[in-house]
Amino acid sequence: MNIWEAVFLGILQGITEFLPVSSSGHLVLAEYFLGLKETSLAFDVTLHLGTLLAVLAFFYGDWTEMLRAFLPGRASESKRKLFFFLIAGTIPGALAGFLLEHAVSTTLRSPWVVVCTLAGVAMLLGLAERLARHERAFSSIRLPDAVLIGISQALAVIPGVSRSGITMTCGLFLGLSREAAARFSFLLSAPIIAGAGLYEGLKLLRYGGTDITWNYLYGFIASAVSGYLVIAFLMNYLKTHTFYPFVIYRLFIAAVVAAILVF
Repeated sequence: MNIWEAVFLGILQGITEFLPVSSSGHLVLAEYFLGLKETSLAFDVTLHLGTLLAVLAFFYGDWTEMLRAFLPGRASESKRKLFFFLIAGTIPGALAGFLLEHAVSTTLRSPWVVVCTLAGVAMLLGLAERLARHERAFSSIRLPDAVLIGISQALAVIPGVSRSGITMTCGLFLGLSREAAARFSFLLSAPIIAGAGLYEGLKLLRYGGTDITWNYLYGFIASAVSGYLVIAFLMNYLKTHTFYPFVIYRLFIAAVVAAILVF
């Protein structure tokens, strides 16, 4: 892997991790159609650390307030509850990732799987955009909401589903505003990304490391910067726009890939 491939994969990871279009699905398609070799475990962990840094940096205020809520004299019931909501929402996804690890890396890593999941979640997102109330504020999120969104996040282990796409869709069906659904989705991404990075990192140490090159740093920076910019863009975009462009994009990519595979 050269520097340009590292930067390309970093940007691809940063953009698709937070837009509701599926980072794993795009990676599978990039490997299949562009001939890119499957990245090493160490490089995959590096890219995920980049997106983790992006979400930690953008929502720095939320994270610090949640931590301060546990300090003596710094009581903030709402921030303490948000912390536990994020933990509760992370558990289903963590279990799914652990139990389905082999299937995800073998059977489900197929362009046809990506075609089906891209189109399927697109239709769900479009339905949620059309039917949901978009009224509930972020402060209205309760434990049942967090658990249901967390269960939906568990489906994101399947390439093409999109972690952000399925959690935002679930948030919309629960009546959250577009901004609230996106904000909770982004905050919920931090523990699952951190947990996956830690798990893969421990595997790396157990089975032997790999030669670290400067390409890892370039990929990390590209992932972090692009991820931060995408979060900033989407949070501002959703103040006055809908998810329909992403629905159209997912359906378009699914149709193009299906046509290529058939013909």
